[in-house]
Amino acid sequence: MREKQIEQKLVSEVKKRGGICPKWVSPGFDGVPDRLVFLPGKHFGMVEVKAPGEKPRYLQVSRHRLLEKLGFKAHILDDADQIPALLDEIERSL
Repeated sequence: MREKQIEQKLVSEVKKRGGICPKWVSPGFDGVPDRLVFLPGKHFGMVEVKAPGEKPRYLQVSRHRLLEKLGFKAHILDDADQIPALLDEIERSL
């Protein structure tokens, strides 16, 4: 499965749970996660989507660490089968 297909599946599954999953584009601040996840009940997550087996680039890892220092987790998704567990984890967070 390609990265784009995994990303489309993520967006679809978020919608099924009543949420939205906009693409995050940040001109002048490269390396941010690909998608923002907003689920009912004030649940929020950020997701970096990769092709199966691929790892984030150095700049992406750096941005993820910065976000984590601020208290936000950046999830890595490289397999569509991981989506239910990822969304469950986001739903458990506040």
